[in-house]
Amino acid sequence: MDVTLLGLGTALPPYPLPQDTVLEHARRLLGPKYPAFGRLVPAFENAGVDMRHAVMPLEWYAEDHGWADRMAAYLPAATQLFMDAATAALDDAGLRAGQVDIVVTVSSTGIATPTLEAQAARAMGFRADISRVPVFGLGCAGGVTGLSIARRLAVAEPDKTVLMVAVETCSLSFRTDRLQKADIIATVLFGDGAAAAVLRAGSGTITLDAGHEHMWPESLAIMGWDVDDTGLGVVFDRSIPEFVQQNFRTAVTKVLEAAGEPLENISRFVCHPGGAKVLEAIEDTMALPMGSLDAERRVLKAAGNMSAPTVLFVLKDVLAQGHTGRMALAALGPGFTASLMPFTVKDFT
Repeated sequence: MDVTLLGLGTALPPYPLPQDTVLEHARRLLGPKYPAFGRLVPAFENAGVDMRHAVMPLEWYAEDHGWADRMAAYLPAATQLFMDAATAALDDAGLRAGQVDIVVTVSSTGIATPTLEAQAARAMGFRADISRVPVFGLGCAGGVTGLSIARRLAVAEPDKTVLMVAVETCSLSFRTDRLQKADIIATVLFGDGAAAAVLRAGSGTITLDAGHEHMWPESLAIMGWDVDDTGLGVVFDRSIPEFVQQNFRTAVTKVLEAAGEPLENISRFVCHPGGAKVLEAIEDTMALPMGSLDAERRVLKAAGNMSAPTVLFVLKDVLAQGHTGRMALAALGPGFTASLMPFTVKDFT
């Protein structure tokens, strides 16, 4: 059954953080505590990030925060991002919130019960009988896997309109206490943001195929969260680019074969930009011309790695550039998992 992408929307929080400002702030806060900080300064300069956005003003990150503080910041900020992205996607689809039957909410950077779609329900205008599907723990793969879940729901109930919203507030996990190298790299790369998509069964300009995942269970320690009394501590192993280079193509090929889709049919991979080195590894292993993941680099440069929503920012850029044909969304996340979704953009010229 065809499922159509009716609308797509993105949102950024109110506090822009230029990379040079982040470096200055990190040098002042972390430099005295982390003796090797000076050796990591080139990471800020070569990350491919010029700007990212945060849900809190810069001075908030100079203070010590525990779980209560972080979640007190997460709840209103993530709710607002949810509403902004969802409204943008619904406007793009020409629909109202009251016409949404099912909402899938993806977030791995905070905990809210009731979950974000319930927090936003009254302001958005959702109906009382809306079906809610909150999803936690997918990390950077959440945008693609969340869209895949939304598509399955649209197929299961073809008369329903499905809204998927991915919201991440990565900046709230900023740590000045444990100072592992992964914490510094997170400071280099990550920002906050949200993206949303509206789906319904039926044919249209953009049709989504079933999504697929490939997991490497022996690689659990590559990416994720350490959880302690202070908050979430990022797990972001330095081996990720090498792992991508060695394993990504094989996983993509297997997933496409399982879907009956030859690799050569895909004219454009729309990838989550985990970082500059990850993009280079994807281009290398997929035999793509160096620099061909241009939309990915533009998003990384303008907003950093926002985790789950980022790939949908890239999709919006690719669509704005007028790309058509057979493509595939791709992202890597905790598990370690590759998530892939083929899709088609029709060319009516």
